[in-house]
Amino acid sequence: MNSPTVATISTRAVLALALTVASAPALGQDSFGSAPLPQQAPQQIPQQQQQRQPQQPSPPGYGVAPPAPGPAQPDSGALARLTQLEQQDMGVAPSAQLKSGALHGPTPTSIPGGRTITTADLVTLLRNPQSQALVFDVLGSPQTLPNAIPVVPASQGGDFQDQTQREFGQFLQQTTQGSRDRPMVFYCQSTQCWMSYNAALRAIALGYTQVLWYRGGLEAWQQAGLPLSGGQAPAR
Repeated sequence: MNSPTVATISTRAVLALALTVASAPALGQDSFGSAPLPQQAPQQIPQQQQQRQPQQPSPPGYGVAPPAPGPAQPDSGALARLTQLEQQDMGVAPSAQLKSGALHGPTPTSIPGGRTITTADLVTLLRNPQSQALVFDVLGSPQTLPNAIPVVPASQGGDFQDQTQREFGQFLQQTTQGSRDRPMVFYCQSTQCWMSYNAALRAIALGYTQVLWYRGGLEAWQQAGLPLSGGQAPAR
């Protein structure tokens, strides 16, 4: 019997290799130059998760507070200096009507139906866990006060019967769980910003009895050296 030729051996080897590859499990490769990864069976979603109903979305512009940084460590000297600046009278009379048009300019020292608070007041309030105070960001800056809830649309002018008021009322009802006497702090940029003044007036018109207007806003908080949530503040 003649011995198999080299060509016959090579042919048999190639066929054997082809059969081996064909019978092997399918493999996937996630990128060039990396080892192939075995394909995984589709993940089965538990029936309980499949039947979970989506949460009711908030109106556009109203959202959830970002994660808060560590506890505030205020500079008592800076707080004392800031109080005088935050209470500066700019000769603007308080108004119970929403301001329309440009929302940047000198503001009053008080707000009808609510109370103006300083940075020192706010630090004291937030240090008291029993207060359950809510802080609302009406500015929309990438940086916010700790646990601030965005409500930028509430800064709009208009009237207390418009769509903004209805949506804001629904959002506050959900956020406060119907508690009309829960402390609510509204802030925006500084003593030259009316955005939080309008939002505070809207909350007052909705029947909330503990509406606090933080007149110094984000600038005063930063000057006090207090912590912020979020990224870098926008250039002004």
